[in-house]
Amino acid sequence: MISIDLNNKTALITGATGELGRAMARSLAEAGADIIIHYNKNQNKSEELVSEINEMGCRAINIQADITDKASIEKMRDQIKEKFTMPNIIVTNAVIQYEWKSVLEQNESDYESQYKSCVMQNVLIAQTFIPHLIENEWGRMIAINTECTMQCSPNQSAYVSGKRGMDGVLRVLAKEIGKHNITVNQIAPGWTMSENSTDPQTEFAKKIPLKRRGTAEEVANVVSFLACDLASYITGAYIPVCGGNIMPTV
Repeated sequence: MISIDLNNKTALITGATGELGRAMARSLAEAGADIIIHYNKNQNKSEELVSEINEMGCRAINIQADITDKASIEKMRDQIKEKFTMPNIIVTNAVIQYEWKSVLEQNESDYESQYKSCVMQNVLIAQTFIPHLIENEWGRMIAINTECTMQCSPNQSAYVSGKRGMDGVLRVLAKEIGKHNITVNQIAPGWTMSENSTDPQTEFAKKIPLKRRGTAEEVANVVSFLACDLASYITGAYIPVCGGNIMPTV
């Protein structure tokens, strides 16, 4: 029987206290992975998630860090080395939120924040943690992109600029470290239903080929697949998980 087996693997998830981050932590733990729960401000939620993962039979630790700051990320790495196990699965999920406006109205600081949280997060996380993966000749880096990267709809410019920038970095990284048996992939969720969602947005859903909004769990399942050996020959991919709302073409 084919199954997703992540026993003896350790996953670091940035922004793990958000609804998508929590779903990914649960999915990876269900497959057997131990979890490093990164958080920025929500310590209480991170502690709740640690307890939840422990109850599932996996180890977990919560660590605070600013994912836009190199020193903070290096401190997180040092804490992991001291208290836990270094990750061989890395999921870059954290992002800075802001108010979406037109290009003519968007504050320039919003473009800077998206560059830092999308592009520089992936650069700094890679520089800090990939050397351990290279040393062990195995690893997975999975970045959370967005369907907006292909849509380029009004008021998305700051978000799209950051996400398109990280796309370029990660495609280059995939070519640079593939020889070490390390894959680098991106998942592009659509507008998903979370555990706290109550409005299915029926009119929006009618435009989606599958005629419904997806769930955080459906996105998390793809993360778990890319993290396991079933996906060992997939790298450099941008994979939409959006019910067909966007379809990359050849």
